[in-house]
Amino acid sequence: MTLPEQEPLQLLAVPDEPENVYVALANGQWHGNPLHPEAADDPVSALASVADAAQETVTECLWQAWPLCAEHGLGMHPRDADGQLSWWCAGEQLRRGPAHIRAAVGALDTFVHPRHPNR
Repeated sequence: MTLPEQEPLQLLAVPDEPENVYVALANGQWHGNPLHPEAADDPVSALASVADAAQETVTECLWQAWPLCAEHGLGMHPRDADGQLSWWCAGEQLRRGPAHIRAAVGALDTFVHPRHPNR
């Protein structure tokens, strides 16, 4: 997973807990619950579990929201959008623009950001 100004996140198995896998920063630091093995039975659930764990690690270890909507500057959350797990921005709720799907989970690094010449 990509995170601006950081090395990629990684999956980390803890030697004392061989059944548990965590999403960690490149330096091995992680926060939160392990990924749930039963999520592996459904690819969408597995991806949602990884996305949630990644957000928790970034939020608690780096004290920042991730990923951010390029249009609104708000933290996004994973949501099912017609059967595809996607990053959702709540822009409308804060009166900064309409809520919308920004990109599929796993595709943020391929998304072309809109140009805002006045920013």
